[in-house]
Amino acid sequence: MPSPPFPSPDSTVLRLIVGNAIASVRSAEASVEEAILHAAVHGWYEGHVQGEDECPGCDFRGRLPKHSNRS
Repeated sequence: MPSPPFPSPDSTVLRLIVGNAIASVRSAEASVEEAILHAAVHGWYEGHVQGEDECPGCDFRGRLPKHSNRS
């Protein structure tokens, strides 16, 4: 089965990203939509980085594990 989601919901980096999104809305630097988009993109990227660190060379993209190149 695939690895758990990255980043982990208790990730310090993810909490920082979400906190920054909330702060940007409260300070009127960004609309809710802009803050959500920013957090989603940066959260996805951080998840990608963490996933690569956990499984270098893995190419799992949603298909069954037998279709990937995992060792």
